[in-house]
Amino acid sequence: MSIIDTAVLREAPVRSEPFDHVIAPGLVHGESLAAVHQDFPKMDRPGSVPLTALAYGPAFGELIEGLRSAETAEIFSEKFDIDLTGRPTMVTVRGWCRARDGKIHTDSKDKMVTVLLYLNPAWEDQGGRLRLLRQPDDIDNFQAEVPPDEGTLLAFKCTENAWHGHKSFEGERRAIQLNWVTDERYVKREQRRHKVSSFFKRIGLAS
Repeated sequence: MSIIDTAVLREAPVRSEPFDHVIAPGLVHGESLAAVHQDFPKMDRPGSVPLTALAYGPAFGELIEGLRSAETAEIFSEKFDIDLTGRPTMVTVRGWCRARDGKIHTDSKDKMVTVLLYLNPAWEDQGGRLRLLRQPDDIDNFQAEVPPDEGTLLAFKCTENAWHGHKSFEGERRAIQLNWVTDERYVKREQRRHKVSSFFKRIGLAS
């Protein structure tokens, strides 16, 4: 049995306000969550890290493969009326959140669809809940708010008005981000950028 419950994803409705998005709680089979948590990569600092730079266990790897599968691409192609067939994917992982994270933004124009899968226990804090916004300058003017509870997926089509962000939170906040992107050059460029950034961060920590 797959770690991902594709029936949950297929049945999740597409909401068009404030932009096309899908929210699918319970995407990860409950009996698989413990193994996924155990195999989550060890992360000791905030920031998004490319999957290629991380070590992780088999259950986490299986979860990633399910997200990147042809079936998942087909589901989102249909939901968002966009052809993701053969498009490259980029996966980044977050383990921790800084107080300054979550500022209002839209995703890069090189990204076609963004998928966020959260892996946290029931979320009590008022910060760290991703909001889908009606405008780019008011975090409180939102159409939907997504707590980063374990197994909850949020996906949206990357458009000029896909403003999102969250109120400040500092601490552990586990999330996987998957993007279908326009071409492989973008993936390689982002991986190079991360390597350079990590190098200078290590120098800073050592000094």
